[in-house]
Amino acid sequence: MSTNIAMWSGPRNISTAMMYSFGNRADCLAWDEPFYGFSLVHHGNDHPMRQEIIAANDTSWDSLVAKCTNPASKPLFYQKHMTHHMLPGFDRTWIKGLANAFLIRSPERVLASYARKWSDIDLRAIGFVEQAEIFGMVADAEGKAPPVIDAEDVLADPRKALTALCARLGISFDEAMLSWPVGPKPFDGVWAPHWYEAVWRSTGFRAQTIDPATLPAPLARIAEQATPYYQKLRAFRLS
Repeated sequence: MSTNIAMWSGPRNISTAMMYSFGNRADCLAWDEPFYGFSLVHHGNDHPMRQEIIAANDTSWDSLVAKCTNPASKPLFYQKHMTHHMLPGFDRTWIKGLANAFLIRSPERVLASYARKWSDIDLRAIGFVEQAEIFGMVADAEGKAPPVIDAEDVLADPRKALTALCARLGISFDEAMLSWPVGPKPFDGVWAPHWYEAVWRSTGFRAQTIDPATLPAPLARIAEQATPYYQKLRAFRLS
């Protein structure tokens, strides 16, 4: 049997670096954004490489749910999930059967990073509302808050943050999680050439120079809308 770990995040939130961290463990199978193609088909988003992503990925909800919940070929099965891919009208209760964790980051930093890569941004695109919904569902099912990890805590002290996260997930910390080889990874999604240029140059977690003070007014308004959802989860972050 495998421990199926679902890490729930929005975009531009060191989520790929976190996937690389887990994916560098010899005992871990990593899956990059299982529901990306599904989301593009059913929501109709105009994203970079849209047709290539749809063609390369499973777009059936039932099939994807089965793959996420079934045992994997390694002891750990790390799934990098984007919360906004969980579209309304589709049953999310299967999520309760996974080992869930939540990766958060301040809306200002998320939006400053997102704006560097893509201009069509709204509140839904950054997934804060859906992240809070999924967090609430899991917390209600478990009778306690699931683990929440803040990106800034990871960047400040990766060993401490990852050790705490592993402990909450009931798995051992592995030194291999602190670094990874430079360049693309075999488990990268087909969209990686557009989004992963910076993380491909990395070999570990490192502080990032993103200035949220430069947000233009439209993005600042989105950040203001997202802040209550971020603060809700941040109150439970591992420290």
